[in-house]
Amino acid sequence: MTFPLPEFAKPYLFTQAMTHRSYSQEQGTEGDDNERLEFLGDAILTFLCGEFLYQTFPEQAEGVLTRLRASLVDRTQLAAFAQALDLRLHLRLGRGVENSGGRDNPRLLSSAFEALIGAYYLDGNGDMEAVRAYVAPCFEWALASRDAGTAIANPKSQFQEWALKEMGQVPKYVIVAESGPDHAKQFVAEVSIQQQPYGRGAGHRKQDAEKEAARSALEQLGLL
Repeated sequence: MTFPLPEFAKPYLFTQAMTHRSYSQEQGTEGDDNERLEFLGDAILTFLCGEFLYQTFPEQAEGVLTRLRASLVDRTQLAAFAQALDLRLHLRLGRGVENSGGRDNPRLLSSAFEALIGAYYLDGNGDMEAVRAYVAPCFEWALASRDAGTAIANPKSQFQEWALKEMGQVPKYVIVAESGPDHAKQFVAEVSIQQQPYGRGAGHRKQDAEKEAARSALEQLGLL
């Protein structure tokens, strides 16, 4: 799915939102990059996502909404929004970043999307309603494109919430084994708190193995 770019009355704001620091350094225009816009956009997206979820799921508890919000504004999801907008075509990157595949880097794409939202807010002189109307379809698309259970209960977020509440510690994930050829690796992750193992899980990506380890821990705790 693709989305239209917002229309800017002040095009220079869009240009700045697409300007990576590496480009401004090469051009000798430091401070003309998108980092401050990224900061602003991050705050706006977090607020609007929380508001959207509060209204969309009136029966859900705070913990569920917190986990769901985290999944809707994390790097992976924001990069997906950027890809749907084809922001990679508009990025201004320094030569080194360009040559290292920066246009398809999820971190740079997610930052560009945050900067875009910050720029659009400023373009409208702080008109939050316009930004709200623009991002709501993005959130709706993200929810519709994922499994509802996965969206509401990310096992890593859920286990971390438990660990912080009950143990006052952040879980630690370690890849304890890997096997298979490079094109079909299998990873095994273990999650522990204060050096005590709580669960293990396997997957073809390290992130998937960590999620399965968290899921295993939650099952052993009787939380799933």
